[in-house]
Amino acid sequence: MKKLLVVHTNYRIIGGEDIAVKNEIKILEKHYDLRTLYFSNENVNIIDDFLTFFTGKNRRSKKILEKIIDEFQPDLVYVHNTWYKASLAIFSVLKKKNIKTLLKIHNFRYNCTRYFSASKHLGNQNECMGCGFSKSKNKFFNKYFVESYLKSFFVIIYGKKYLKIIQDEVFNVVLLTDFHKNFMYENKIRTKNISVIPNVLSVNDTHNVAEKGKYIIYAGRMSVEKGVDLLIKAFLDCELKDISLKLVGVGPIYNSLKTKYQSDNIIFLGEKSNQDVLEMINKSLAVVSATRLLEGQPTLLSEASFLGVPAIFPSNGGIEEFFPKNYELSFENNNNKDLQKKLMVINDPKLLKEIGSENKEYITEKLNEKIFLENFESVSK
Repeated sequence: MKKLLVVHTNYRIIGGEDIAVKNEIKILEKHYDLRTLYFSNENVNIIDDFLTFFTGKNRRSKKILEKIIDEFQPDLVYVHNTWYKASLAIFSVLKKKNIKTLLKIHNFRYNCTRYFSASKHLGNQNECMGCGFSKSKNKFFNKYFVESYLKSFFVIIYGKKYLKIIQDEVFNVVLLTDFHKNFMYENKIRTKNISVIPNVLSVNDTHNVAEKGKYIIYAGRMSVEKGVDLLIKAFLDCELKDISLKLVGVGPIYNSLKTKYQSDNIIFLGEKSNQDVLEMINKSLAVVSATRLLEGQPTLLSEASFLGVPAIFPSNGGIEEFFPKNYELSFENNNNKDLQKKLMVINDPKLLKEIGSENKEYITEKLNEKIFLENFESVSK
């Protein structure tokens, strides 16, 4: 049995990427002698963290990885998020020890930290669909983190170094969608050793819901770039009778949205466990995302499809790759009127049921365990 080491830095607020990594591990550990190396950004070490921000490399993380590799002797290393605790130091170790490495990239943010200049970041766009940055935030400096010039400066230094890792063809890059693969080609980031392996999900569809709740649901980060404000506005403009919008998650605009929209049919639920979210999705009429970003594979939408619940989402990025062709509930990005039009479908339960069934059939064929394993083993040879 081959030895596989999975490396991942957990996000401070658990998100779709963290869930996806755990789901993949559940499958892979059945077929590999598997060990995990998790890092956490919650553990603060002032000296190490400062050096990590400045150099992109964390000395402790490097030593930890070296020790595990020497003890475990893996045949393959599967790397996910490295920001910032794992750091880029792990790649120098993997390259030096000549271990086959797969680097799975879950988003487009590496492309947003290529430049210090705001104009180079945005090009001809008014707003970046990779991270939500706009000229209104800063006309000259690429202020990636709105709240801090210093943090933005360090993340750009890190991002420039990370981009070089992505471009190093010693490492095999794994992406979630063909859209992302073409994005890399078109932006001359990388043209070789790129594979597409969507995140596999672990959803137990063990119970049928006798009666649906009278609500639609969004679950995710509460931030401007995720379009939560756009979703709330479109929902209120629709005036859907006896229907509520449940919002699950926390983030930088959570408190301001909760204060602004004090309505009986706008329900802010804060952070919930993944199991609680799945139960709410299962009972919902539909799940909705109004993200302004180029998304890879939103966990919320894929989970909903597994449960036979229809999804409403913008037609940008690679999201549509996870839904049947000519999907009728996708809307034009940032278009309030088009989003309202799709939300009105909530009034047609028969159509919702048909769409949910079609989504379930499609996603079950596309994201099953067998296909994931075949793709993974093909890339890891």
